[in-house]
Amino acid sequence: MFRRALDQAQITYEVCAADLPGKPDIVVRSAKVTVFIDGDFWHGAQYRNRKLTSLDDQFRRTKNRKYWLRKIHRNVERDCDRTAMLLHDGWTVLRFWESDVRKNLESCVEMTVQSIRNGTKPTTPTVVPERTVAEFFAGIGLMRIGLEKEGWKVVFANDIDPDKHEMYKAHFPDAADPKHFVLDDVHKLKSHQVPYCTLATASFPCNDLSLAGAREGLMKGKQSSAFWGFVEVLEKMGRRPPLVMLENVPGFLTSHGGRDFTEALQALNHLGYAADAFILDAVDFVPQSRQRLFVVGKLASENKTDDFLAAPVAESRVRSRALVSYINSHPHIQWDVRPLPSPPGVNRGLESILEDLPHDSEVWWSGERAKYLLSQMSKKHRRTANEMIEGRRWSYGTVFRRIRNHKSMAELRTDNVAGCLRTPRGGSGRQILFKAGKGKYFARLLTPRECARLMGADDFVIEGTLNQALFGFGDAVCVPVIEWVARHYLNPLVNELLHVRVGEAAKAANA
Repeated sequence: MFRRALDQAQITYEVCAADLPGKPDIVVRSAKVTVFIDGDFWHGAQYRNRKLTSLDDQFRRTKNRKYWLRKIHRNVERDCDRTAMLLHDGWTVLRFWESDVRKNLESCVEMTVQSIRNGTKPTTPTVVPERTVAEFFAGIGLMRIGLEKEGWKVVFANDIDPDKHEMYKAHFPDAADPKHFVLDDVHKLKSHQVPYCTLATASFPCNDLSLAGAREGLMKGKQSSAFWGFVEVLEKMGRRPPLVMLENVPGFLTSHGGRDFTEALQALNHLGYAADAFILDAVDFVPQSRQRLFVVGKLASENKTDDFLAAPVAESRVRSRALVSYINSHPHIQWDVRPLPSPPGVNRGLESILEDLPHDSEVWWSGERAKYLLSQMSKKHRRTANEMIEGRRWSYGTVFRRIRNHKSMAELRTDNVAGCLRTPRGGSGRQILFKAGKGKYFARLLTPRECARLMGADDFVIEGTLNQALFGFGDAVCVPVIEWVARHYLNPLVNELLHVRVGEAAKAANA
């Protein structure tokens, strides 16, 4: 259909040029224009046509589900790579969905003709298919690990903490390059230091937003106000990343009655980004209770995805009642809310992340210290501990010390899930493992390797002191959560931006 229409427009072209990356369906060498007609099924768009929330949903009842998911994800990965190669070599790349060509052949062909004759290019920036990342407040690099597992490449990192930088370098040797990893206050960064990239991430400090902190907010808080340094860098960039992603505690939503969250979203809007927000809990991936709020911003000038705008937004596993209420009650915010699937809700339990350490290991506390821990428990928690001690097999729980009525209390958790890892400077930040059974009990701090496993970074290269490791992991993101975000949000969004939207083609045809 498409070729016949080009024939009628008297366009001379080649078909499936084998010497070009991806063997484009249509090639016009004189104008350096390539065209791909991508099948909806084979290139990951059919689930959207069927109004499903994810590609996984499309194959949920298919026996060979893993085969098809792997195959289509590989096709989409290849689409990005081949598109990036062509763009890098100076080609104009037009990717149309099969269904769009069937429904709007005339406008799709006209867009192609305009590109050939007038040099008209699609609005999607060349950097999108490269899936490159600049990570601000990089910490020890767990955001990077999660994104890289889904095909993204970090080209720039920044953090102010030298201890975190040391941990980052131990796992990522390229961080020794001062141009790749800038160790400095974000307020002192110059926009020219940040390369043009697809995505900018910001896991800015939560100290002033968390319920566990003083909640001084984005403006007054010494730590969380670093967010504005990030905004200033974006504002001064000549070409801003098409996508940004913020990550913080759920308290960000309610800090100062929601004013902090509103100001942050308005700042993104001011920079040209339409916003989306969702909440994920690490317990759906690893045995750790760790809720985090994510905000994704997309430059409003990019291809529109109006079919994903939802008003009013409905409550779901990833959007709580409070978040949905906020979105629906703030229509002045420029939103671009996308449907998302439910997270897997599967973890292997606390025991799966524990190191097998002999009871005479020096990491276990002395009997006197363990006994004192028991004495700090309330009657309810002590009763639970005694039941564990009297059990016929070993069982495990985690303990946080908290101040209750001006008194230090030890609170025992026995639901096979660890509490949220925190930084040691957070008062009750050190998480304690309690092991009991066969008439005995033992206690110790979680080891750095166990903390790494709780964050889904099982193979992380750990160097430095115990406190350095506890601080680094306690102030990081959970790797499989970031993988999930990349797989179900960022990658599908990039796939959409690679393709010319029907509305864009129709607009070009009527210009």
